[in-house]
Amino acid sequence: MDREFQAFVALNNGQSFKGTSLSKPLPEDKMYSVISAAEAKVANGNATDALLCKKGSLDPEKVKGKIVVCLRGDNARVEKGQQAAAAGAAGMILCNDKASGNEIISDAHVLPASQIDYKDGEAVFKYLNSTKDPKGYIKAPTSALNIKPAPFMASFSSRGPNSVTPGILKPDITAPGVNIIAAFTEATSPTDLDSDHRRTPYNTESGTSMSCPHISGIVGLLKTLHPQWSPAAIRSAIMTTSRTRDNRRKPMVDESFKKANPFSYGSGHVQPNKAAHPGLVYDLTTGDYLDFLCAVGYNNTVVQLFAEDKQYMCRQGANLLDFNYPSITILNLTDSITVTRKLKNVGPPATYNAHFREPLGVSVNVEPKQLNFNKTGEVKMFQMTLRPKSVKPSGSGYVFGELTWTDSHHYVRSPIVVQLSS
Repeated sequence: MDREFQAFVALNNGQSFKGTSLSKPLPEDKMYSVISAAEAKVANGNATDALLCKKGSLDPEKVKGKIVVCLRGDNARVEKGQQAAAAGAAGMILCNDKASGNEIISDAHVLPASQIDYKDGEAVFKYLNSTKDPKGYIKAPTSALNIKPAPFMASFSSRGPNSVTPGILKPDITAPGVNIIAAFTEATSPTDLDSDHRRTPYNTESGTSMSCPHISGIVGLLKTLHPQWSPAAIRSAIMTTSRTRDNRRKPMVDESFKKANPFSYGSGHVQPNKAAHPGLVYDLTTGDYLDFLCAVGYNNTVVQLFAEDKQYMCRQGANLLDFNYPSITILNLTDSITVTRKLKNVGPPATYNAHFREPLGVSVNVEPKQLNFNKTGEVKMFQMTLRPKSVKPSGSGYVFGELTWTDSHHYVRSPIVVQLSS
């Protein structure tokens, strides 16, 4: 999100690093001695465990009254702070490991603390190694808005390709999931640690479990606004109106600030208001879902369990490529392949034109290139043909493009994911 709860870390050498936290401030406005958790290990202890601030790894005599620098990873972030506090630390600087990159999370730590990103963490450790008397300070958290870049992908977010059905792009959609303020049970503490006796009716939480209720709420609102829409139509509206650019108007990035792709964000970041008026939707019927089950290998006996007609038989030629999904995924493209899709008009009469960005090394053709809808509820079909170009991009693997149908008011966008044969 474009909001942060900033807790700056200041070092005695003049360096300052932006961190995040929801902890209480340090008791005194002064510079504190700073120690690496690895240097504060118990006698005969494991330096790696100590650096991660694991249970029983820190020596109270080395830690007492100091700011301890811990590394993210293995155990919970708030547990590291609890271990530092139990050893008598005045505060904690939590440094991201490389895998976590720039994703910093605001936790209700039990002691004054700040979590900083990987690059800044490296600078802190460099400072600790440069002086015999390192000192620092953790400023009290304050909220800040309009942070850039936002949104960007969290390191914990699920990534594709789809391991169950590779021919369907997953994830579908991205929603806010880091530092989300939400109602919180007072049956436990904000850290969920037994030693933490604090209680609060609100807390910040991070995870896919925070993205899910955003989408669930949007689905509920769309169903209220359009009670006749099917679940598939609602999903299509959410997916095809999403965005893939951040608040800098640049392509969304991942936790390392490298360009993300549909395996990170699916169709993109949800835009609820636009989803309410998508123009066109890729709808699905019960028959389409039964065809899907047949196409992925289920036999008639199994599929009949889901069918109203218990005599249902899988139709010949059921093909996953023609499953009317809002995204288009092609596996192992070696020759020309044609996929079929149907679009339903859920807006006023309009003429839509096709625009596409070809995946690298793939030629794309759409027929027809224009769809004329004369009334709401009308359905039109189109076909997209993809073929590998003679010169493949280096590395091959997966490449990405997109297809957009637009009447200049609505933009119905679908990601195209193609796996090129090696």
